[in-house]
Amino acid sequence: MFSNYRKKFYYYTKSQKRGLFFLILIVISVQLLVYYYSRHSDSSIRDRYPSLFTDEYYARVRMIDSIRAITQSTRDTIYPFNPNFITDYRGFILGMSTAEIDRLLAFRKENKYVNSAKEFQRITLVSDEWLAQYSPYFKFPDWVTNPKPKQEYIDYNKPKEVVPIVPICINSATQDDLQKVRDIGPYYSERIIKEREKYGGFVSIQQLKFIYGISEEVVNELYRYFKVINAPSVVQLNVNEASINQLKEIPYMNYYIAREVVKHRSMNGDFVNKEGLLQIEKFPIDKIDIISLYLRFTN
Repeated sequence: MFSNYRKKFYYYTKSQKRGLFFLILIVISVQLLVYYYSRHSDSSIRDRYPSLFTDEYYARVRMIDSIRAITQSTRDTIYPFNPNFITDYRGFILGMSTAEIDRLLAFRKENKYVNSAKEFQRITLVSDEWLAQYSPYFKFPDWVTNPKPKQEYIDYNKPKEVVPIVPICINSATQDDLQKVRDIGPYYSERIIKEREKYGGFVSIQQLKFIYGISEEVVNELYRYFKVINAPSVVQLNVNEASINQLKEIPYMNYYIAREVVKHRSMNGDFVNKEGLLQIEKFPIDKIDIISLYLRFTN
């Protein structure tokens, strides 16, 4: 084969042979020049411009290289995603085939959602290897991953069962008993007991409405839970014979009211019944029924 090329070489003229020789020589020279330049260009530039290649320059080069490495790693990072919203492009990037993507899109067109990795594989028919690689990045809504326990159905239209209230005696009720009533806390329950101790027990349940601070609604609620079953023994005072000092000790009366009672009695005669007390100025009319329980109107 080489003999054929050698024979053809002799058919060239002398000037063609010379030109071919110089062409080969130029090609070899260029190759040698490029090789030499690539090996000595860096060192020659450093020798020419030593001020450019400082420690600051190399520090910047290292910083740029590190940024490039971080950028490349970030580009390859997979963030958690909801597989229900994989698009054609996203599926292609994740290595899904066209058929697998089409199956998912067709499933989603029916307004259905994938709720687990196994269900995703059943719909798309992806391989086990693909599922093992990308399913750790699946992110489903909280109501899918952490479903709330089902609440028992409550029929609010059903009439509530009325539990009868059995009233207890107000004179034996404890603070815990009193606090079972709505809006009666430790403060008011303590006030009720102190008021009871002050009078030696309640003779009427109506006395609760005169305790300061308790609203009418709460008092009515107290009437449902309590009543006077065991009333304290009261020694009734004869209103027509009692002195001012004796009358002022009666619950809800004071010195000034007692003085007016004695004054009215001395000027108008004995009291026949409790209605006679209504003629006294500034008498606590709203408490007359309770005050009369402590009085006797006979001569």
